[in-house]
Amino acid sequence: MFQDKTIACKDCGQNFTFTANEQEFFAEKGFTNEPQRCKPCRDARKRGSSNGGRGERQMYSAVCSECGKQCQVPFEPRNDRPIYCSDCFRK
Repeated sequence: MFQDKTIACKDCGQNFTFTANEQEFFAEKGFTNEPQRCKPCRDARKRGSSNGGRGERQMYSAVCSECGKQCQVPFEPRNDRPIYCSDCFRK
């Protein structure tokens, strides 16, 4: 049987409990590693990881190939492909 286990969060250092029920769930799913972060740190990591945890996304200035309007795109524009502003891209 599983027993509750206290683990120190690798991000904040606070202790959290890896319950017997959670351990059983992990075993059923075939997970072999114990959690390393407490729930608040896991949730914060999920919210902040939409861009891979890299911080602010770099944007590049470009001119829309359709309407000629200045726009910002999240990739470095190349001459061999058209660039569209968000309005023209939605069309």
